Amino acid sequence: MPLKLTSSAFSAGGNIPVEHTCEGADRSPPLSWSGIPAGTKSLALIVDDPDAPDPAAPSMTWVHWVLYNIPPAAVGLSEGVVPAALPAGTRDGMNDWKRTGYGGPCPPIGCHRYFHKLYALDTLLPDLGRPAKVLLEKAMQGHILAQAELIGTYQKK
Repeated sequence: MPLKLTSSAFSAGGNIPVEHTCEGADRSPPLSWSGIPAGTKSLALIVDDPDAPDPAAPSMTWVHWVLYNIPPAAVGLSEGVVPAALPAGTRDGMNDWKRTGYGGPCPPIGCHRYFHKLYALDTLLPDLGRPAKVLLEKAMQGHILAQAELIGTYQKK
């Protein structure tokens, strides 16, 4: 069974509800996963937007959420999960607002795609502090057993 990432808040390719954006409560969406491969020692989650700032002329990928060392026994994250409620051992990284935790879609123009990427790793990563996405990706190199992706879209009203 392949690694699969889903949300009860939106379907693959569907619109992310306003409550999970800067125009709403900015709560993280509920996420669940299945198909964790044998030998998985930890999971990592990165949520980013490759359409920033303008989908017609993207110039950067904006990072919304970085988590690592999620225990492989975890089956998901609840809606609006706060750091104290993350699965034991889970570590926060820095998003592009220069803070930890979830920062929802807030596109300045156009309809953006938000990539929710889950990685199954064959190792428990060392303490990286509060890594940015690029540092986490470097630490994961050579350790990815499987990857799943869920894409949602959002455009400001």
